[in-house]
Amino acid sequence: MTGGPGSGMTRLLRGGMGAAAVGLLLIYNSVATGKGDPVAGQAAPPAAVAPAVPGPSATAVGQAAPTAAPGAPALKRSKPTRLRIPQIAVDAPFTELTLNPAGQLNAPPPDDKNLVGWYRDGVTPGERGSAVVAGHVDTTKGPAVFLLLSLLVPGNKVEVSRADGTVAVFGVDSVQTFAKDAFPDQKVYGKTPDAQLRLITCGGTYDKKRRDYLDNVVVFAHLESSHKA
Repeated sequence: MTGGPGSGMTRLLRGGMGAAAVGLLLIYNSVATGKGDPVAGQAAPPAAVAPAVPGPSATAVGQAAPTAAPGAPALKRSKPTRLRIPQIAVDAPFTELTLNPAGQLNAPPPDDKNLVGWYRDGVTPGERGSAVVAGHVDTTKGPAVFLLLSLLVPGNKVEVSRADGTVAVFGVDSVQTFAKDAFPDQKVYGKTPDAQLRLITCGGTYDKKRRDYLDNVVVFAHLESSHKA
């Protein structure tokens, strides 16, 4: 995928994370077929990263989002411009994402390996609610922006630069993997009383027949602070 941001390369892949990264690259080389976007789950290359419309209309019942540590006050609405995740060397610009006719979230363009997408009709990162950001784990051109997303751990930082000149800093609460055919919409997209962030990409086994990964990796994070760029 999609299923894809901070000061990038100097702190990347130390110790055990380096070994895990090598493993992910081997996984990528074993599943990429070169017959189209390897993350696509639909007929069109920009496959949905999750099976439902983000936001209050999500219908899964009885599932709560992970408990977050006390966060910073929510910010006013402002479009995101850049995503940085120092621990995995992500430093990528944003594009706006829409929904396809089936109500699924379109992925970022499959020909750009270093691009993340924000669901433009949802809340903006830093605003109260769950902001949704998606990125490819790989494309037909090779590993992509969110290749190492699953390696994040609680306490890692995610920085989102915004059009209003502020940088929203999020702390990772958890990293979870869900089967695409049992995606917990409410847990991921449901309303929250504070400013939270969801980073989504593809994961799990790559099904060559379906030309799609079977799972989604979701990073849950909450707003810890903000500062001027």
